[in-house]
Amino acid sequence: MTVNTQDMQPVFKPSQGIVRIAAVQYLLRSIDDWEGFENQVRFVMKAAGDYKPQFVMFPEIFTTQLLSFMDTTDLRNAVRRMDEYTDRYMELFKDLAKRWGVYIIGGSHPTLSNGQLLNTAYLFSPQGKVFTQNKIHLTRWEKEKWKGDPGHHLSVFDTPHGRIAILICYDIEFPELSRMVCEQGADIIFVPSCTDDRQGFWRVRYCCHARAIENQVYVAVTGTVGNLAVEGLGLHYGQGAIITPSDFPFARDGIAAEGVPNMEQIVIADVDLAKLVTNRVNGTTIPLYDKRKDVYVNPVEVIATAD
Repeated sequence: MTVNTQDMQPVFKPSQGIVRIAAVQYLLRSIDDWEGFENQVRFVMKAAGDYKPQFVMFPEIFTTQLLSFMDTTDLRNAVRRMDEYTDRYMELFKDLAKRWGVYIIGGSHPTLSNGQLLNTAYLFSPQGKVFTQNKIHLTRWEKEKWKGDPGHHLSVFDTPHGRIAILICYDIEFPELSRMVCEQGADIIFVPSCTDDRQGFWRVRYCCHARAIENQVYVAVTGTVGNLAVEGLGLHYGQGAIITPSDFPFARDGIAAEGVPNMEQIVIADVDLAKLVTNRVNGTTIPLYDKRKDVYVNPVEVIATAD
């Protein structure tokens, strides 16, 4: 008997209702040990969990707070030693996701894999499952100071609260990545971020707005705030936000909610997935479907205008 494997694939039937997102502006403060990190994370999760969100997001590389009690004389080696805490980090967030019944985007954490140092975002489900998304594009700091390695693959994750994707900080500045995940049905793009100055922050923030408009998708972004006495971590500029497409059914300025810059805070907003479905077909503009793919395969013609 021949079995059609396509018939065996589960059918994705996401909710088209209201989804609550909590984005954590995580304060990097000096700690003395792992327990200091765990206590702060549990405190933040209780504050977020009391609002009963479906998703909670922490910032990019917020686990570098652990470097405050590590020897960072050799920064390249110290970042790799952070992988020694990966198992504890995973167990902590698996417990929190189960306890609060939420999906947690656990920011990102420097992770060693086959000798490579990856900037890995972890997604924790209420059922105890763990999924990952590696950062695709590394900043100069990650390449030159940390000697990190880039990821090579994108994923979208089916949840009962919609199909989601995770693009870590710099990755949101590359429009092709967002278009790829949105063409696979992403409803929400989560952008855990870490920026040290205002210019870097606005590069990420403006690109989040652009991606929300281009793909008619919700984008949640958050960053680290505070500072640590560690090279490269002495300054942060962060502000969480829940960003919407720019059209009549959504927030007037395309911002469902945003925090106060550089304060320890949790930014919370409800987003309506049903509005996305309608807007992608009946919006004032429908850029997700109006893309001229036939033109994109044509080479750009360079024309000389001077004699």
